[in-house]
This record gives sequence, C-alpha cells and structure tokens, in this order.
Amino acid sequence: MWPQDIEDAARAIVADFGTKNLLIATAESCTAGLIAGAITEIAGSSTVFDRGFVTYSNEAKREMIGVANATLKAHGAVSRETALEMAEGAIGNSGANISVAVTGIAGPGGGSDEKPVGLVHLAAARTGRKPLHREMRYGDIGRSAVRLATVRTALEMLAEISAD
Repeated sequence: MWPQDIEDAARAIVADFGTKNLLIATAESCTAGLIAGAITEIAGSSTVFDRGFVTYSNEAKREMIGVANATLKAHGAVSRETALEMAEGAIGNSGANISVAVTGIAGPGGGSDEKPVGLVHLAAARTGRKPLHREMRYGDIGRSAVRLATVRTALEMLAEISAD
C-alpha cells in the first residue's frame, strides 16, 4: 500500500516508540490522515498510536485541537505558527506525549506568490521538550507527490524528536 521507504520508516517508529513508551497523536491538514494511516499500517501500532486529528478546515483546527483564531488570522492556516499550535494541541487533546502536525498547500491550485503550491509547514512536539518545525517547499510536483513527501518528512521528524 505504501512505498517501501515510508513503510520502513513507520515500522522503525512503531518499534522504537514501543521500547520508549511513547504515544503518538497526529494533526493533519493537507495529508488528511495519511501519516496516521502509514503508522497504523504496521502491525502492533496500537501500542504507540493514540489518535489522529484530521483538521482540514480552520474551524476543525480551532475546535478539535485549539489553534487560536488570532493565529489563523495573523499568520494563516499554512504557517509555522499554526503548525506549532497544531502539534501542541494534538498532545493537549489526547493521551499522547509526542505529536506531529502538518499544514500546507498540496495543489494543484490554492497557491500564491507568498505561499506557493508545495509549501508545507510541519511541527513535532514532545512533552517537556522544545518542538521542532520544518518549512518544506516541495514545489508544484503534483498533489499526491506533495502529500507523500510530507508523510516522509513527518516520519523523519517523529524519529528525530523521539531521540533521547
């Protein structure tokens, strides 16, 4: 179902997080649950995956994971600030102690000069640690390619923030 590199990364996360007693929540906009899907494709993922929030709309971001209306108005849905609030909100509204969040413009439309198609902001948070942020500019490589690239980066960030 998944490209081999994504499956391998998800398998490594499930194994590693299981030994560290880490529990994951995802908050996804442009990927609409693909990160959660990649992780839960792995047998045994129920020991490390708590829940996923698909927060495609701004209303969902506010209601489900507590992204501030002021943040969305000041910075927009596709921003560093929103991604960081999404990651923190996923932890705060779940039983998880680690999260990853993504918000972006997968295309083919919806981009602008300031926020072009292929722009994705990702954030990973862990209780008691400074969160991570990445701004990726994948380019106008096609909707599916942007979404798969985002899943890869999100899994990399989960592995990075879980390191002791």
